[in-house]
Amino acid sequence: MGTLLTFEPPAPHLRAELLARTGADVGEAAARRAIRAEIAFYRAHLHEGSDAAGLAALRRASAEAMRPELGLDVDGGTLTEALLASLRFHAFPEVPGALAAVRDRGIALVVLSNWDVSLHERLAETGLAPLLDGAVASAEIGAAKPEPAAFAHALELAGAGPGEAWHVGDSPREDVDGARAAGLTPVLVARDGTRPPGVLAVSALDEVPLLFEAP
Repeated sequence: MGTLLTFEPPAPHLRAELLARTGADVGEAAARRAIRAEIAFYRAHLHEGSDAAGLAALRRASAEAMRPELGLDVDGGTLTEALLASLRFHAFPEVPGALAAVRDRGIALVVLSNWDVSLHERLAETGLAPLLDGAVASAEIGAAKPEPAAFAHALELAGAGPGEAWHVGDSPREDVDGARAAGLTPVLVARDGTRPPGVLAVSALDEVPLLFEAP
């Protein structure tokens, strides 16, 4: 998220999905609060989605985190289905071309993300999986960025050592600080245009292939 993928604003979709499934309109404000509650819960518990069973439980629990904000008497299955239907991911427009351009240079591409095991589904459904040489979710390996162990696992998939690898991401802490601590060269994706001093940064992923051409 923020580097390769983004999603449509989920609150309007959640409101519409609940209306279609229950006949009740929770309103815009409640839907926004519910999504904020869900995101906060998910971020704190995403490591629990390490396999299919854990992912199913995580999704149910994340949906339940929305219930206090919605004021609906609805069963958990319906609430979970409405949540999942409201999360509509897509790749940033420049991403497929950027990944292809890097791969054309013979560079291995591995995704390392603080995500549950469904990371692979998201990469497939957004069309990015064929452009990658591997992917690993933090929940699968029990280590998350900025922990060095997470980067070590990704490097193993890429068949590269830390000194010959770059890590591109949108978080100054998880991606920049984490990569540096693990011995990789960090590149910050600063889509808002903010470029901290002393950090190699790009405003979009299609600038990354150009870095390999710099003198």
